[in-house]
Amino acid sequence: MKPLLDTAKQIALPALFGMVHVKALPGTPFNTDEMDKIVEIAVAEAEQFQIAGFDGIILENMHDRPYLKCEVGPEIVAGMTRVACEVKRRVGAAFPVGIQILAGANIEALAVALISGCEFIRAEGCVFGHVADEGWIEACAGKLLRERARIGAGRVRIWTDIQKKHSAHAVTSDISLEDWVHGAEFFGIDGVIVTGSATGKAASKDEVKRAKKAGRVPVIVGSGITPANAKDYASADAWVIGSSIKYDGYWENPLDPDRLKEMVAARRELGKK
Repeated sequence: MKPLLDTAKQIALPALFGMVHVKALPGTPFNTDEMDKIVEIAVAEAEQFQIAGFDGIILENMHDRPYLKCEVGPEIVAGMTRVACEVKRRVGAAFPVGIQILAGANIEALAVALISGCEFIRAEGCVFGHVADEGWIEACAGKLLRERARIGAGRVRIWTDIQKKHSAHAVTSDISLEDWVHGAEFFGIDGVIVTGSATGKAASKDEVKRAKKAGRVPVIVGSGITPANAKDYASADAWVIGSSIKYDGYWENPLDPDRLKEMVAARRELGKK
């Protein structure tokens, strides 16, 4: 299997991944749509990203707030699997699709990715514990990678957030960013994600550079990239874009075609220098 980030590496640029925020699924407080509509919207957004020139996407149940901690019900797994299967069918095998199921439902995300043919998951809490909105999140790399082996999902890559946004890290304040990268790499995680403090908040460009120097594992920037600051994150292996390509830069709004074009153009500009 070709490395997941080969597409951008061929032109020495960060790979560009868009976040598809799947509408609230059945059984969650903000659900208002039938599954057919939820699937239709997710597919339309996935195709917008593909047409605009993004290298891949991540499907995330962002609208399912407030989130359960580290597990979800069968209706969420079924719903995300249905969405992922249809998205993957429409965008094709060559367009990478990732799965994230909030909050920290990494085992479930792995199963969805395997069954739907997706290439990777975005996991929370793989190494070191932290306090999130939902409470204490325990490290899960040992359990998650054993589950990947058990169900034969070795082709599914695992990217994990380190010093995750929307979280407190006082308990691990004596553990450096480099330690987080080393821990993830030592445990066999396929990529680490550096973010700002919250959704849409810019990551520290210094932290991205430090993460790159700390190990050999790919480094992904997971929040806050805009066309205006994109050049600050040129050293990353990939960018995950969510809020800044929506109308008014707000995650809950629909995709803005003009902002999509601007983001792709900003990435392209890096290759001219």
